[in-house]
Amino acid sequence: MMDDLPNYFLLDTQPEAQLTPGIITEACRQLKRNRVQYLRDISTEQVVTLIAQLADNWRDDLFPFRKLALNSSQDETGFSKPSLTRGLDQFFGRITEESLYNLIAQDFGDPRRLDGPLGTPEERADNRTSMVRGPELIGHITAGNLPCPTLMSMIHGLLVGSAQFVKCAKGAGFIPRLFAHSLYDAHSKLGACLELAMWPGGEHPLEAALFDETDCVMAMGRDETLVQIRSRLPEGTRFLGHSHKVSFGYIHRDMLSRAMARDLAKKAAQDVATWNQLGCLSPQLFYLERNGAIRPEMFAEMLAEEIDILEQEEPRGDISMEDAAAISHRRDFYELRAANTGDVRQWKSEGCTSWTVVFEEEPLFASSCLNRFIHIKSVNDFDEMQRVAEMVRGQVSTVGLAAPKNDAEEMVKALAHWGVTRVCPIGQMQNPPMGWRHDGRPTLGDLVTWTDWEQ
Repeated sequence: MMDDLPNYFLLDTQPEAQLTPGIITEACRQLKRNRVQYLRDISTEQVVTLIAQLADNWRDDLFPFRKLALNSSQDETGFSKPSLTRGLDQFFGRITEESLYNLIAQDFGDPRRLDGPLGTPEERADNRTSMVRGPELIGHITAGNLPCPTLMSMIHGLLVGSAQFVKCAKGAGFIPRLFAHSLYDAHSKLGACLELAMWPGGEHPLEAALFDETDCVMAMGRDETLVQIRSRLPEGTRFLGHSHKVSFGYIHRDMLSRAMARDLAKKAAQDVATWNQLGCLSPQLFYLERNGAIRPEMFAEMLAEEIDILEQEEPRGDISMEDAAAISHRRDFYELRAANTGDVRQWKSEGCTSWTVVFEEEPLFASSCLNRFIHIKSVNDFDEMQRVAEMVRGQVSTVGLAAPKNDAEEMVKALAHWGVTRVCPIGQMQNPPMGWRHDGRPTLGDLVTWTDWEQ
């Protein structure tokens, strides 16, 4: 049980333990002392090997921390056991020594730059070498919907050799806490450079104590939250904010053959079901071109069938009364529209809100109420999609794309100019590679400072 875990972190203390600004300040200063004492003697190679091994452990059903996660209640994890199992397997499955080295090389050219000065042939010809260093202390302000962004931010901090203070969103510290303990168990010196705590958002005295000690703050949340955080940071503190984004899919008519449509529906269902559609990478809508062998409405029915199959294998689980009420209200709205027009159809789970598929001829972008509620809309072509989805231009994280190769290249170019930062195959929307540039920014590059040595 979680209560049996040692008290390594502030998050381990009993609920009645009262955090104060002084406790936060001292925790941050201890982290910085630990970083000086421990991290400077740990090579990048050692860190990469450790993280990769830890990821392997988290995919092992016998690993104690994985067992704790999967055997805990949905109230603690937020997800049903089958859903959490697949989510963790996907996340940790992408973390290997090769992918970690590729990630570092993507931003720095050579991983050895993290350990000391190194020169490319061009730099050496100019009698220069260079190295990179991470912040002394990173403060993470995390969102509460999914564990993966928090875990990935912690991994990024480890790779650049920074101490880290993770402020978990209220009610969302369970998986990050388990991961932190697994790190401490594997390498206590690295674990000692990590702190986790939880407090309600807007606790300005606690946050001020954290911000005063950090030299980099990474935050996830709504636009207004990020603006407010940025305004309270001391001058010179690096700020990396990731705001709320939306994602959707697009399917070209040539991909809607009878041979391909069913497979696409299965893959689309996976995108909808993974993490219960709660992440920024989750599709809220699929646009389908008209005049394919399979009409958009027929595809919507296929998708409903595939989501229903997934529900039996991987149930969504319980959701809040507020979220269930929002789904019921939205269903009633579309039921009324369907009764009065032939341009709307709805498929839904019986007797519960587990999943909903709504087809509309009306093409304007529609946000989902999430928790496996997905819109299907039809358009004549890609140009029409761009017009009717204009209201989310600049707010799109990921587009899942199914199109012939020649058409896809032109579509990707257009999406890039439209502000989309990631395009991927349908079925992979919630499974980005390690090298994914979140919000189109360098993954590790934004964290570090370069030092050039001119000789």
